[in-house]
Amino acid sequence: MTEKASGTFDITAWDEYATDERPGGLSLGRVRVSKTFHGDLTGTSETELQTVVTSAGPAAYVGVELFEGTLHGRKGTFVLQHGAGGDETGGPWLRWEIVPSSGTGELTGLRGQGNIVVAEDGSHSYTLDHELS
Repeated sequence: MTEKASGTFDITAWDEYATDERPGGLSLGRVRVSKTFHGDLTGTSETELQTVVTSAGPAAYVGVELFEGTLHGRKGTFVLQHGAGGDETGGPWLRWEIVPSSGTGELTGLRGQGNIVVAEDGSHSYTLDHELS
């Protein structure tokens, strides 16, 4: 049975530790992000992102995030794979998918996918459709 999780998260650290400037205003980067989750997910995470920024602004990122905490009260860890992009003609899309077989503890067998929404004030919310097998 598929369940839905939702809530918010705070970015508690953003450490850009590598940047490769390219001709034409293109920049490739690596960032480590720490988060604290609230709502149906409660806990913390560490994320490694690879980013691309163009002269028009942020263009895309991919990443891997290790979450540790609880999902609907079940304790464990799991990994999220990120994909995101956008440009001046369309709003950003930010998706994530639970890496199959990455769940531990009471989250063993967790599968699913979801979205991240960034509000105009910069706050972040999430949804995660998931199931335990």
